[in-house]
Amino acid sequence: MFSTVVSPRFGDIDGLGHVNNTVLPVWFEIGRNSVFRLFSPDLDLSPDVWHLILVRTEFDFLHQMYFRSDVEIRTFIVRIGNSSFTVGHEAWQEGELKVRGQAVLVYYDFKFQKAIPLPDSIRDILKAHMLPAMDTADMDTDSPCSI
Repeated sequence: MFSTVVSPRFGDIDGLGHVNNTVLPVWFEIGRNSVFRLFSPDLDLSPDVWHLILVRTEFDFLHQMYFRSDVEIRTFIVRIGNSSFTVGHEAWQEGELKVRGQAVLVYYDFKFQKAIPLPDSIRDILKAHMLPAMDTADMDTDSPCSI
């Protein structure tokens, strides 16, 4: 698992004093930088080197976050497919899980505009950072978040 700490900025806060939900995609992307470095250590974005494309993101907002303290973004691999893999994310503040989510990335050839199989060497590296898939079935999404 990878861990990145972000400090909420004043501009990340909404009128109610909460961290705005539009900030989490950015924070989770920051957390994915560690995963990106598994593919391109210097984050070279040239199409001959870069082979990742984001195809899906999802978020479960469990509890409110506030300006007052740092947020730990935890990032890990939850699933590895033939040409895609799923990255899990969690946002923790003051020892409590506040937001969790997932992002699906595809190993992609930009020249030919198509998905390509993950190389075995990359697959092995991803497996080293794998944690069990998040279970959203136990989460009551119909009730409001706890305060």
